[in-house]
Amino acid sequence: MATRYRPQVSLVGLIYVIIGVFIAWDRGYINLDLVREVGSALLAVFLWFLVLLGVDLHIHT
Repeated sequence: MATRYRPQVSLVGLIYVIIGVFIAWDRGYINLDLVREVGSALLAVFLWFLVLLGVDLHIHT
């Protein structure tokens, strides 16, 4: 019987990433424009069939 591999996210690792994102945002490495561009890119990757149908997935404010 095969067992399924389920990766475990540790609480320490999650806190480490959250603090890293906060510090990067605070120091200007991450800004709202970057978040919009990455969000639009992720939407286009996961909803590529809508892009082919002509749907604009750019995030605007």
